[in-house]
Order: sequence, then C-alpha cells, then structure tokens
Amino acid sequence: METTTTAPYQPLSDEEQEIKVQLYDRLLNVMDLSLIETISKTQARQQISDICERLINDMHLPINMVSRQRLIKLIIDEVLGLGPLETLLADPTISDILVNSFDRVYVERRGKLEEVNIKFHSNAHLLNIIDRIVSSVGRRIDESSPMVDARLADGSRVNAIIPPLALDGPALSIRRFAVSKLTAKELIDYGSITEPMVELLRGAVKGKLNVLVSGGTGSGKTTLLNMLSGYIPADERIVTIEDSAELQLQQPHTVRLETRPQNIEGRGEVTQRDLVKNCLRMRPDRIVIGEVRGGEALDMLTAMNTGHEGSLTTLHANSPRDALGRLEYMVCMAGFEMPVSNIRTQIASAIDLVVQLERQEDGRRRVTSIQEINGMEGDVITMSELFHFVRNGVDADGMIKGSFEATGVIPGFHRRLKQYGIDLPYHLFNCDDQFANF
Repeated sequence: METTTTAPYQPLSDEEQEIKVQLYDRLLNVMDLSLIETISKTQARQQISDICERLINDMHLPINMVSRQRLIKLIIDEVLGLGPLETLLADPTISDILVNSFDRVYVERRGKLEEVNIKFHSNAHLLNIIDRIVSSVGRRIDESSPMVDARLADGSRVNAIIPPLALDGPALSIRRFAVSKLTAKELIDYGSITEPMVELLRGAVKGKLNVLVSGGTGSGKTTLLNMLSGYIPADERIVTIEDSAELQLQQPHTVRLETRPQNIEGRGEVTQRDLVKNCLRMRPDRIVIGEVRGGEALDMLTAMNTGHEGSLTTLHANSPRDALGRLEYMVCMAGFEMPVSNIRTQIASAIDLVVQLERQEDGRRRVTSIQEINGMEGDVITMSELFHFVRNGVDADGMIKGSFEATGVIPGFHRRLKQYGIDLPYHLFNCDDQFANF
C-alpha cells in the first residue's frame, strides 16, 4: 500500500532529448528491427548497444560516458520495451503512472500525485507505445475502438483512451502491480489494519464466510483481496474471475479466468457473467471475483447461496451500506424483474462480512470498517459494525491521527467459526472472555 524508498529521477536535458531523437531515427535507418524477433533479448540488447556506440562516434556527439550510457539504455527501452515508461516502471516507489498527454506525465508515490520530467516525443510516439501494450495481450485500439483495458507482462492494469474521445491526444493510466503481494504483517506495519482485525478476517476466510471488500478507486481492494485469498486452504479448488488478471494466488489448485472484449466484427465478447456461469460447472470450492460490476452480481449471489461458501469479491463503494445498495443495483442490471425485498433477502443471505477500505488524504490506505450482515428487519438489511477507524484530527505534517477500535460487538458467526475449529478470543472484540461461559 505504500513503500519507504525513493528512486531519484535523472531527466534528460533538452539537448540530450534532441540527441536521443536523432540517434533513434538513425538507428531505424541502419537496422532492420523486424529481425529482432528472431534473436534473444540479450543478443538484441547487445546488437542495439553496439550500433548506437558506432552511431554516436560517427555523429561526433559532445556527450560524456554517463550520458552516452543513459542514451543507449533509453534507445534500447524504446526498441525492446515501452520507451519512457520503462524508467517509471523500474521505480518500486511508484504505484500509479498517469499520462495526460505526450508531454505531461504524473505518478503517485505514497498516495500523493507529482509531475515528472519524462516526456514522449509526440502524440504519435505515445500512441505507438499504447498500441504495443494492448497488442501484446491480443487487444486493439483505434478510432472504431478508442478505449481499451489491458495489462502489462507483470500484471499491472492499463487503461488507454485516444481521440476522438480524448480531446488533447492519447491518455494512458497504469495501476502498478506489486511484484510480491503485501503480507498481513506489512499492512499492519503500514498502519492499514491491526492484528485483531487480521485475525478476524483470517478466521472468516478459513471458516468459509462470504466476504465483500468495498472501497473507492485506489483504496487497496485488490491488495486486501490478495491477502485474504492467501488464507484459503491449499487443498481447495479455487476459480478466479477478472476483467484484467491481477490476483496473485499461490495455491496449487487454482484456475484463472479472464474476460475477453469483442473483436473487430463486434463478436466474441466474453463477459464476467459468462465466466461466473461457466465456473459453476467447474466444481469450484471457492469463487474469487476480482471486482463485481454488473449483472454477474446475481449469479454470484446465487452461487454463494447454493453451496459455494467462502467466496470473495470486491466492488466500488464509499461505505458498507453503499456497497449493499450498489450490489442491489447490479443485480437489477441482470435484466430480471424481481421485487426489491427478494433481492435484499438474497444479499443478506449470501454476504456475511463487508470490509470497507479508504484511501485517505494523507495518502494512507486504511480498513475503516468491518461489518457483519445480520439479516433482514422488514425490508432493511441489518448490519453490525465489529471494527472501525476513529479519526482524532491531523498532525503538523498533514498525517491523520486516529486509532482502530473494536466496537464490543460479538459477531453472530462466532459460534459457526468455533464449529470449524476457529476459536476467536473474545478480547479481540474488546470483550471479556467471561462471555465464553454463556
């Protein structure tokens, strides 16, 4: 959710930028880039490096050895990688890369946005990099299909939009993919969650409760979902369903499914709802949906209510109550005429726990609430808050002061978990162990 090291930028000067463009143009004239695909990357890097060295000598460029090596590396990135993006992708402190236009690039570090002095040559150069990204995963972007979701080789999520929808030229957004998923201990150290909350969530997953992770964009939903999925026993069959594969499940018995957009003829689209329906025929013990966002919500709730316990998913919402409202709305998107009371009954029966995340103004991601769904009272779904984050102000550095607190409510599923051999001590919930006698 946040990191502690910072890699310094070494942006090119205007003169170095001009030299780089000249060097790249000359390389294209003397080297057949189509032959690169026939040799290994190591050989290609060496060959490009040798040619660039000769070109620099022939051009009698007034640059020192350090600048020469930097320029050659950037040229190699241009030919074999993603050009200017390679410098940013190599920086582990960056969580988001936001390209507003070819000459204006922002990144997010520790939850804060900052502009970086890294540029593309032109809109055409940026569009070429975007096309290289999306074509590598079998997708396309052009005037007839000017928006696309894709992913990088490391799993980072990519969204691109181009003219005529983007008025100022192509725009690109990259949500970085952590090479190693964050552990519960790291999240505790970052101040995102506490040990009692982790112990509750660990017990909920092992005890096959259906958990819904809710939060805004960039609040850490996928990070938490990865952590929770790690508590699923290794001998259970897991099927994951995602729009763009991001989950990093380590269990050996995992089947990963990913949606597919329509082709150039407008056919062949496979939606999350199609995959949810199909996965029910695959004998899953657990279903993990990266993010529920449409009519698949109905099929997911049906699965949770018909024997597929212990399922996990996320959705966008600002509070646990809003999350249930959004889920209700998405069930309606499935196209079935169903009374609202019946939909709410399905939700109350299927979902056991809602975990709310928030990216707060100091840049930290925190679990701000964990609530149990109790059932129905009339037409209203009732909920009990088990843990919450209490804000106490802001310090001189702009960091939020506050603490995580248990509300003193013993969850109704406590007895059920005990039947699974998961005995959560009562002091986790800020209650005396004397409750064990009742």
